[in-house]
Amino acid sequence: MSKKRVVITGLGVCAPNGVGIPAFTEAIKNGTSGIRFQQQLADLNFGCQIAGEPQIPEGLLDNYFTPLQLRDLEATGIVYGMIAGVDAWKDAGLAVTDKDTVDYESGVVFGTSLLGAEKFRKAIYLTDEKKVKRLGSTTVIQTMASGISAYLGGYLGCGNQVTTNSSACTTGTESILMGYDRIAYGHAKRMLVGGCNDSGPYIWGGFDAMRVLNKKHNDQPELGSRPMQSDASGFIPGSGAGALVLESLETAMARNATIYAEVLGGAVNSGGQRQEGSMTAPNSIAVQRCIKDALQNANVKSEQIDTINGHLTATGMCPTEVKNWSQALGRSGKDFPYINSLKSMTGHCLAAAGSIETVATILELHEGMVFGNINCDDIHPEIIAIVDKDQIPNKTIKATLDIAAKASFGFGDVNCCMLFKKHTT
Repeated sequence: MSKKRVVITGLGVCAPNGVGIPAFTEAIKNGTSGIRFQQQLADLNFGCQIAGEPQIPEGLLDNYFTPLQLRDLEATGIVYGMIAGVDAWKDAGLAVTDKDTVDYESGVVFGTSLLGAEKFRKAIYLTDEKKVKRLGSTTVIQTMASGISAYLGGYLGCGNQVTTNSSACTTGTESILMGYDRIAYGHAKRMLVGGCNDSGPYIWGGFDAMRVLNKKHNDQPELGSRPMQSDASGFIPGSGAGALVLESLETAMARNATIYAEVLGGAVNSGGQRQEGSMTAPNSIAVQRCIKDALQNANVKSEQIDTINGHLTATGMCPTEVKNWSQALGRSGKDFPYINSLKSMTGHCLAAAGSIETVATILELHEGMVFGNINCDDIHPEIIAIVDKDQIPNKTIKATLDIAAKASFGFGDVNCCMLFKKHTT
């Protein structure tokens, strides 16, 4: 069967450097960092005491939750996901169904890694203290991974597939591919897709213990996240959510919806934790294969890619990632596409990273720009040996873009690459 064309008609974001599309767009254009000193991490003796955490304006949550839902709501991932998801739905010009109507043509794929860490911590203490009756009625829905898709599906009245995916740092990008497939093969007319991640020490502590976080910029938070830099010494943890509304081209056009971009397709795979791959390191052969498969599935030639929004975490793996892109695309020097990393401004938002970064990628296509990599004045020599410096802008530039690539690579040696095309009427 022939696949349906899939487009993006709605965007929503709750990011460390901007809550809502207008604020986020200005932040990425201006190179505004959302990384701040976290006193709580200092009090807990973390090595890395800075992080990217969305700043939620007072009273904003009343627009997304009932007073009853807000009572004892401690799962920050659900907070971020609801803001991004509901905003994307409304940005698409879609209505919320009444309480007696189910929308069987719309579904949700919204990923996460772990929800409600703070809620779960309190539940453990209450249980150990033999106070189970005090857990309350929302402990389960705030701590189950699918809590976010359940909240969104219930708010919107979605009757198609409503589910949560989880694949470490590829989660947010993988959700887009899953939603795309569902529409392309005629199983749904529209899907709300994205990813979210809790904030706080119980999420970030394990990474601090692994010594993969940057401990050198606690007194200069905005300088802490340094993807592709020669002095990059670890990533900065972050949190938040990004969301996109995908729908078939025909339904979008039938209702005269704004179309941000077209989803051309993508690929997902694993390196099997074999060869150079491990639980925490990528198998480069698998990464390159994922990129090549995405090109094939999207019917795109490597020379057509204008810009890459990389995974690029600011660890020692940045040169390896750039090398993999170069080898997979067969491009280098001035012929290499523009490449950037949103993590320079937000930190690594974990399961939310791919979706937040995809929102940024779609805004680049829609507005004809490539956002700058901040903290990027001394690029790693191994990267400069592959890519001309002009292809790694440190300030936002105007650019004529047609096709953009976005990839995410995660713990467990898992990979996802997506391709998007600027929509022209």
